[in-house]
Amino acid sequence: MRYNGFMIISVEDLTKTYPETKALDHLSFSLKRGEILGFLGSNGAGKTTAIHILLGLLTPTSGNVSVLGLSPLTQRHELSKRINFGSAYANLPSNLKVIENLNIFSGLYNVKNKIDKIASLLELFEIAHLKNRVTGALSSGEKTRLNLAKCLLNDPEVLLLDEPTASLDPEMADKVRSTLKNIQKQRNMSIIYTSHNMPEVEQICDRILFIHQGKKITEGTPDQVIKNFNSLNLEQVFIKIVRSGDIVCPSP
Repeated sequence: MRYNGFMIISVEDLTKTYPETKALDHLSFSLKRGEILGFLGSNGAGKTTAIHILLGLLTPTSGNVSVLGLSPLTQRHELSKRINFGSAYANLPSNLKVIENLNIFSGLYNVKNKIDKIASLLELFEIAHLKNRVTGALSSGEKTRLNLAKCLLNDPEVLLLDEPTASLDPEMADKVRSTLKNIQKQRNMSIIYTSHNMPEVEQICDRILFIHQGKKITEGTPDQVIKNFNSLNLEQVFIKIVRSGDIVCPSP
């Protein structure tokens, strides 16, 4: 898998087996520079396992993975400077203040001009007034926005987002989607985006990949996948795949 600056992530025949189950089953996909890929599937489909492998947190049973031309398994430290991960369910140290958490991660990422960077991200996600609040005292939506600020500290080339708007009210979720889309366009950033909110996926993703029981079921633009499954929207596609996991729809 050669890195040419265009194909940001390449995954080939990725398999992860545990004694009781096969979390990933010969999964292959790619991510292009400047693309937002919706990584979809029900709970337990294998999405988190795949993301943890991309981050170098898990070792696959077999298969090949390349992120920015680097191996997450052997070059994780170098890769960590260029990618980041955000989740509505990730918890930052709860006993630290918001500003303390962002300062610590700025140091880990070796962020230049960290004072200005932190200030701009706090303003961007409308949590500047919370900078001296203890993180554990934040609401779930405030914690989600703090996590998003954290994952943009190092201006990542690749961003892995797990349900980034799950804890947000509709108005703030809309703001966050617009903010992420604007940043992605400005920086030509590549994003893997997991969500169970199918209208959101249709709105923000250039291409989608559905997996079920660790296997790729289908991929393509949202419109292509909807058409191939003879459905009205992605929510109908999602339900069809989960209820009939043996469906294999040819990629467009």
